[in-house]
Amino acid sequence: MPLPAKAFQLWLHQVAPSASTADICRISGIKRTTLAQQLVRGKVAETTLVSISRALNLNPLAALATFEHYAELATSPQPPTPAELVSQVATMDLLRAVISRSSPAYGGYGDSGSSLTPGLGSAPHATSVRNWVDAIDDGELRHRVSAATGVAPQNYSAQLTANRLSPELAVATSRAAGVGFTGGLVATGLITEEEAGWPPGAKQSALDALSDGELASLAGERLQALGKSLRRQEQEQAQTEKIWENLG
Repeated sequence: MPLPAKAFQLWLHQVAPSASTADICRISGIKRTTLAQQLVRGKVAETTLVSISRALNLNPLAALATFEHYAELATSPQPPTPAELVSQVATMDLLRAVISRSSPAYGGYGDSGSSLTPGLGSAPHATSVRNWVDAIDDGELRHRVSAATGVAPQNYSAQLTANRLSPELAVATSRAAGVGFTGGLVATGLITEEEAGWPPGAKQSALDALSDGELASLAGERLQALGKSLRRQEQEQAQTEKIWENLG
């Protein structure tokens, strides 16, 4: 949920009392017209707060926690589960891990935990949101989130398909799943892994902890999902080209 403009202006006055609106926009890279429009509408985007927080060398997570709708973020942080961490490993990095374990140079299969995947990429990645929800879903998560937020299941699923989720829904999803609040905010790209307090190398450790069978199965699921997505894109492209051809 966007932040109330009055509460945002009060926060801004507290953290940067001597800075003008022009100063804030210049150091944060936000267009003055964008900020002005948000203030006039009475709703300031969470991304705006995050950008300003970073520019002022403030932790975005702590800044969000000062607002009523995100007050839960101020509680003792619950670390991400291993499944959440692995969900933020990009598919290509996952495949590199499979290759490194299966290579004869590293003992082939049966040498669990020997992944030598170099430099995992930072979250988010192309399917980070959908992967994160799948990692914490017990089969009823979507229904619980829908009941708690009033968001229709089809609209929620549409956001996941597009690999996006509003910060409010990300927090609601974490709450419904009983996991920490940082996983969804990292998966959506609102905050970084470092800002969320994730230990360095946490994703690599979670990846290395997977058995060879678990890693291969997960990679297979990712490839299957990727194949479906690519086929859908190809069909849509073919339909578009056909329409243009018919239009002459």
